Amino acid sequence: MAGEAQRSSEWPLVLSLLVALTGLVVLTFYDWRNGVLIFAGSVILAGLLRATLSDTAAGLLHVRGRMFDTTFLIAVGAAVTALGLIVPN
Repeated sequence: MAGEAQRSSEWPLVLSLLVALTGLVVLTFYDWRNGVLIFAGSVILAGLLRATLSDTAAGLLHVRGRMFDTTFLIAVGAAVTALGLIVPN
């Protein structure tokens, strides 16, 4: 029972990683800018999930305090988004 509860609490991390993987595939095989923006969106998604879910439900997205995790993930996602939009082809 404990293993099942632990697996179910990892869906936020798995969802974020799937979106990040999608971004990496798009980055590698299609358009690099769209891939970077999708990847940045996955980091922002992780930050939003960390902000809304409890510590138990956040699973491995819970590293430090909620405020630190949320601020750090959203700031990194915003920085990668800005770089993806600013860097010329």
